[in-house]
Amino acid sequence: MIYTILASICTGIAVSCFLILVFDLASMVELEKQEEMADSKKLPFFIRMFLPLAPSLRKLVQSELFAGSRSRAAEMLEMSSFDQAVAPADFIAVRIIMAALGILLACLMFFGDQPLMGLLILFLFLIYPPTWLKGVIRRRHLSILKALPNMLDLLTLSVEAGKNFLTALRDILEKRPPDPLGEEFLRALREIQLGTPRQQALKAMSNRVRQPDLASVVDSIVQADELGISIGQILKVQGDQLRTKRFARAEKLANEAPVKILFPVVIFIFPSVFLILLGPIISQASKVFGG
Repeated sequence: MIYTILASICTGIAVSCFLILVFDLASMVELEKQEEMADSKKLPFFIRMFLPLAPSLRKLVQSELFAGSRSRAAEMLEMSSFDQAVAPADFIAVRIIMAALGILLACLMFFGDQPLMGLLILFLFLIYPPTWLKGVIRRRHLSILKALPNMLDLLTLSVEAGKNFLTALRDILEKRPPDPLGEEFLRALREIQLGTPRQQALKAMSNRVRQPDLASVVDSIVQADELGISIGQILKVQGDQLRTKRFARAEKLANEAPVKILFPVVIFIFPSVFLILLGPIISQASKVFGG
């Protein structure tokens, strides 16, 4: 009986890991469908639920004690493109409120003889806001990495056909479906149309996104403007380099897949198989030698 129970547990864990992998792959496929623009973005439910309480802690959060936290929060909100949806001080205030609520619930669970559940709730309330924000940044960077070579190819064709850089960029953004890369270029284009110099607007976009490949492209464009080099040639070279880098990254991930799958196979699949195959033999042997 004990072998059957252990085999069932290991099988359940293995199936759960497989389902988590399937859902993770589905979420990555969903990235290809392109997300909505910034004005249609919504904060998560827990952030929106505690956000109205943030002004009550604004004086505390705006003190010198939280200067470093405000700076880091501002950088991360800019990278996630949520800087116009929530202020850094309000985001820190929401984190404080959620931490206080988590401590309160943990105390209630502790007095209710469920300390492990209380610690789990406290841990979730503490890590949820930064984990959500880092996840948004990671997904945006991945989307930009995938879309950037194609964007550079279109810009190269348009510039070599006789259009200037801004006109080519505007025409491409009008026809592309909305995605994080198009959103950032559109924001930079609007800043240029409002009078910001092109080099300054592109550098501001690079500093805002902090994606290495995009920063390399922006630096090349700015350098080409300063030296008077043809932008079309620069864009073509950058597109080829990024495409090669993307292929190399895909090959690296494919080579790492067998190593990554080895751990769950050894920990969850093999024990289940061994218990199912050897369980009856061990049980029969124990009866024979025990009798």
